[in-house]
Amino acid sequence: MRRFIILLSIGILIANSSHSQGCIMVRNISGFGQYNFIDNGFSSSNWYVNITSRYFRSYHDFKGTTALSFPKDSIQTIHSFTTDITISRLLANGWSFSLSVPLNANSRTSKLEHGGISNPPHTTHTFGIGDMRFTAYKWLLTPKAHQKINIQLGLGIKLPTGDYKYQDYFYRKEDSAVLAPVNPSIQLGDGGTGIILEMNTFYVLSTNISFYGNIYYLLNPRDQNGTSNLLGRKPTTPAQINLVKALGDVNSVPDQYSLRAGIDLKLEKWLLSIGLRHEGIPVYDLIGESNGFRKAGYNTSIEPGIVYSKKNSSIYFYFPVVVATKIKQSVPDKKESNNTGVFVWKQGNSTDFFILAGFQLRF
Repeated sequence: MRRFIILLSIGILIANSSHSQGCIMVRNISGFGQYNFIDNGFSSSNWYVNITSRYFRSYHDFKGTTALSFPKDSIQTIHSFTTDITISRLLANGWSFSLSVPLNANSRTSKLEHGGISNPPHTTHTFGIGDMRFTAYKWLLTPKAHQKINIQLGLGIKLPTGDYKYQDYFYRKEDSAVLAPVNPSIQLGDGGTGIILEMNTFYVLSTNISFYGNIYYLLNPRDQNGTSNLLGRKPTTPAQINLVKALGDVNSVPDQYSLRAGIDLKLEKWLLSIGLRHEGIPVYDLIGESNGFRKAGYNTSIEPGIVYSKKNSSIYFYFPVVVATKIKQSVPDKKESNNTGVFVWKQGNSTDFFILAGFQLRF
């Protein structure tokens, strides 16, 4: 128990010391699979604890694949930090179950949301538990040590435990503030009960070289969560209220996805990794409607990583560098374009890189 408490404290320290930048479209939604980081054999341990942190600072604006340029004093900056704590129980015949609890601390600094470019900037904050996930996994082949290849499938549920109506103060004037729901980019949850689909796989080429792959998709059947995205502004006439509904100023409950693939090089207790990460939010959900405010788009990153394992614990560090970003036209953008006859394509935020860091404990 003492060893567990010490390792837990180290993991939280690593999480709170991480600094990076990332796309506001994507929350921390997936881990790294459950196979042993070093020998790719399924562990004989009964329990796993994974603590993964992801922190980013978003300050770039994109429209499509084009980076937009704005005056420095009008840039809106987002700081988003998530510590994802996952406890897994491994059973016989390749079955396992995982419970993930994310802890979020976010902020958004802006002039435009607080009275306009001529006013001083203000910051809104959120802090608390995000949307919890419970997932069941099954390896298709019977797990055994030094296995050459295997595929793991996962099916789970995401619960709306994160506050998706979190409020803070917006300053329309310097001497007065309005309490209202914060920007959806820093909300603690999305307000939907989702279905989780996962696949993890590996293939061992030689003693030192192996390949990995992870696929994660979150189905969110709920359309909109009823939370206003007006940031304290209130429509005053029926025409304005109808316009608000048409333009999607009520937050959407979007699907999310993450794809990873790459190669690992094992050097005794060290593992070096290089791969690709592709993650984002689609314009249209696979199930249900796709109305409401969402930042649809994706980031594609080159993802180097390093893992150090000793006995029943591992520490890992991944540094995805974004090489491609695209912000897509959302459903409200399409509706506004049809209603006005003017093509509408709102910008979204992205970044240069972000950091994932954490540890795994097996016992």
